[in-house]
Amino acid sequence: MLRMTQSSAQGDESADDQRRLLSGVLVKDRKATAEFVSQCADYAYPFVCRRLLPRKESVEDLMQEILLAAWQNLPNFRGDSNLRSWILGIARHKVEDYYRKRFREPDANESDEPEDGAFDKYASVLPGPEEQFDSAAQWQKVQKTLARLPEVYGLALLWRYRDEMSLSEMAELTGKTEKAMERLLARARESFKRRWSDE
Repeated sequence: MLRMTQSSAQGDESADDQRRLLSGVLVKDRKATAEFVSQCADYAYPFVCRRLLPRKESVEDLMQEILLAAWQNLPNFRGDSNLRSWILGIARHKVEDYYRKRFREPDANESDEPEDGAFDKYASVLPGPEEQFDSAAQWQKVQKTLARLPEVYGLALLWRYRDEMSLSEMAELTGKTEKAMERLLARARESFKRRWSDE
């Protein structure tokens, strides 16, 4: 149930305020509930937006899932961490679930798979996504290019290069083999390269 450890209460000046807020939510106080929802949104929204760029159309749905999960699990919140950390933990898991679902859904655009080795001849020409964050203009071009990709390709590239996940981590989280993830990334990079050149 809702409790605060002594060390977290001493280390956090707002621990008493947090305890009062959460107690109010649990007894269905409207003001406390509105404040709780507002704080959750303030914590999670920027995180979710960054993780789903450039696919912002899914942010609102994911935020609703996060808020609902936080509301449903609030009676189990023990206060071992602060509310912000707890909410961001829920958000991180929901974003990972979103990635997993998107990777498992069949994508009609995956059928335009390049021939084996087709990406290799372009690999040296294509600037890697991690190299393209040097300027605001390049970042905007990256976002536009990612938005034009099939969603699963954009997510794969973001997961690999922005989140720096290994192929084995990606395979484990999606239920695919490492070889399948490697092929998916090769197709994603090839698609990114073609669209980058079109800009």
